[in-house]
Amino acid sequence: MTESTLFAAAFILYILAAGFYLATTFSKIKRRAPLGFWLGLAGLALHTLALVLRTSESGHAPFTNMYESLSFLAWSVALACAVTVRRFGLPRIGGYLMLIVIALVALASSPLMPKEAAPLVPALQSIWLWLHVSVTILGEAFFAVAFVASLVYLAARDDAKRAQMDDLAYRCVAVGFPLFTLGGLVFGMVWAAKAWGTYWSWDPKEVWSLITWFVFALYLHTRIVMGWKGKRSAVIAVIGFLAALFTYFGVNYLLNGLHSYA
Repeated sequence: MTESTLFAAAFILYILAAGFYLATTFSKIKRRAPLGFWLGLAGLALHTLALVLRTSESGHAPFTNMYESLSFLAWSVALACAVTVRRFGLPRIGGYLMLIVIALVALASSPLMPKEAAPLVPALQSIWLWLHVSVTILGEAFFAVAFVASLVYLAARDDAKRAQMDDLAYRCVAVGFPLFTLGGLVFGMVWAAKAWGTYWSWDPKEVWSLITWFVFALYLHTRIVMGWKGKRSAVIAVIGFLAALFTYFGVNYLLNGLHSYA
């Protein structure tokens, strides 16, 4: 099978998974939730094969252009969704996360996204590409879970549901923050020093990564040190994920810098 065939099959499975998750949520028929989980897991398996095949055919990491990056981000959110649903249940969260995955895959599949694998520029021919991008995106995937949980918290009226969503958002930020710190900042600075001769150059992507880091650092500081919970923490988590989205999309298309090729 080709990468595009595997990618399309994963897309279909993700759509079916979202359907079963949301059907469970709104119809209260609990037996549909496991179907959503297993369909999502099957989609994740096929997506993994597509990424492996892309890597094998291109000879480099599967996140060197926007198409590949969107695919890997979708894969990462699907993985975070599987982990969350397996650990906590919560089919509603699984359904909303699958909608994010579907949106990312649909965007990657758009004709506007060039899908040809091109030779890497010299700056990208490094093991640090794997470490920097993959770990950063995995961190952002858990930020996506915190984002969804925070939105559900803000919309909920039931105190038990709000407490559950507040706890889930905190746990996911606690996982995503060290991953984002390690991948986005530490590995990024080491790679920058090797590629450009400086750890920090105030490139727009670097600046917005730092802004995102500060927002989630504020989330953890206010929660752990100041005891903030609930609405204030949820708002910070939402702002943090929006900052991460701008770092990912906005900087690439609106601001020119050293990361313009990524």
